[in-house]
Amino acid sequence: MKLCVLKGSPRINGNTNSLLEPFLEEVKKAGHETKVFDLYRMELKPCVACRCCQKDWTIFGCPLKDEMGEIFTAIRESDLILIATPIYSWFCTGPMKNVLDRMVYGMNKYYGEEKGPALWEGKKVALLITCGYKAEKGADLFEEAMRRYCKHSRLEYLGMLCERHMGYQTQFMDEEKKQHAREFATEIAANDEG
Repeated sequence: MKLCVLKGSPRINGNTNSLLEPFLEEVKKAGHETKVFDLYRMELKPCVACRCCQKDWTIFGCPLKDEMGEIFTAIRESDLILIATPIYSWFCTGPMKNVLDRMVYGMNKYYGEEKGPALWEGKKVALLITCGYKAEKGADLFEEAMRRYCKHSRLEYLGMLCERHMGYQTQFMDEEKKQHAREFATEIAANDEG
């Protein structure tokens, strides 16, 4: 299995990264390939809805010159897209939103004069989320948005691991969270085999 990991945290060693590390260790231990994109360290412009990407149904086709093409290629070559992001204001971070907007147009050729294919149809998507509230109050809106995004894009939604940080005066990462990340990785890998 090939995983394309989209990491949307501004902090290099923040909560999202500390949850992602045991997940990736487990995935690599099982022999799966990973490609990680640290979105805050990349040039990723927002979508301008020009619809130029709709002219050719075989390529990404976005005229904006930035690093988005690398992500497009990695997603096309992957089996699973892991979205790893903290939740800010009940949604993903800005760079992650830029990527999601650009991909929904560039990968889904639905918006031109004729309705075309979804270039990533059948890819699997999983969420690795950190937030300051319980998952059902902090990550629920983003998860629902991603369920709809997947359905619209003909992707298979596999689920979400969401871990809560209890506040700035507390330590986020502990053995229980590490174990949850490892179990989630095992579950995702098992889904690929089944």
